[in-house]
Amino acid sequence: MTEGPVRSVLFMPASNPRAIDKARTLSCDVAVLDLEDAVAPDMKAEARAAAVEAVRGGGFGPRLAVRINALDTPWGSDDLDALSGIPVGIIVAPKVEDARDVVELIERLPAGADLWAMIETPRALFNLNALCGTAGALKALMFGSNDLSAALGCRSVPDREPLKPWLAATVAAARAHGLAVIDGVFNRLDDPDGFAGECAQGRLYGFDGKSLIHPGQIVTANATFCPSDVEVAHAMAIVAAFADPSAVGRGAIRTGGHMVERLHLTAAEALLRRHDACSRSPD
Repeated sequence: MTEGPVRSVLFMPASNPRAIDKARTLSCDVAVLDLEDAVAPDMKAEARAAAVEAVRGGGFGPRLAVRINALDTPWGSDDLDALSGIPVGIIVAPKVEDARDVVELIERLPAGADLWAMIETPRALFNLNALCGTAGALKALMFGSNDLSAALGCRSVPDREPLKPWLAATVAAARAHGLAVIDGVFNRLDDPDGFAGECAQGRLYGFDGKSLIHPGQIVTANATFCPSDVEVAHAMAIVAAFADPSAVGRGAIRTGGHMVERLHLTAAEALLRRHDACSRSPD
């Protein structure tokens, strides 16, 4: 299920038994068994069977998800059929473009599973509000940086300049509908500073976490998408200030050299809840 932090969402090929075994012990928040991009066409059936076996076997420390193939491919429908009736908590669906896609997916989800929709096409960008507003099991959006960049024809640059409007739009749509929102992958495994910078950018834009392609990225993502000690101290000061009897009935007060309003109190309380949730999750 989606409940709890989603700071680190690690994708791994469902066709790789060593990766699946290792995922059981990792400290990522969510482990995604991938049936789509990470699996060659002639390995789809084998990967599907391996994912079903892994879900049934259990024993995962992280919450477990499966990324299916799109329903308009030769494999997507079979993926959902195979996952029906087994305890998979999250289905990640690629290339979700509109509300009709969401409705179709929800109708076919395994019982009790949540749906995470990947935003990977220009059409999806212009349907964000409608697809997020579909009632049901949709719980999160995932920003698909690679596919979206390819579809837009834009260049890949360190600060993601061409994607900035769509990063912000995806976060705004998720927030408007109470969904979690997860940033896209960082492809360069030999650039830890670049990865850290992109995590920081995602946090700045309001994402809840980061999609990962290697276990070595987990620690940085977990740290970046948790509130810092400075943020926690500031939030606690705001909560304490409004709890003071002198603040009763006041809409704005002064604390720590800042004027803060009730909206800042709400934000501070949310940040402390996030801090508590992160504290109860693996580092």
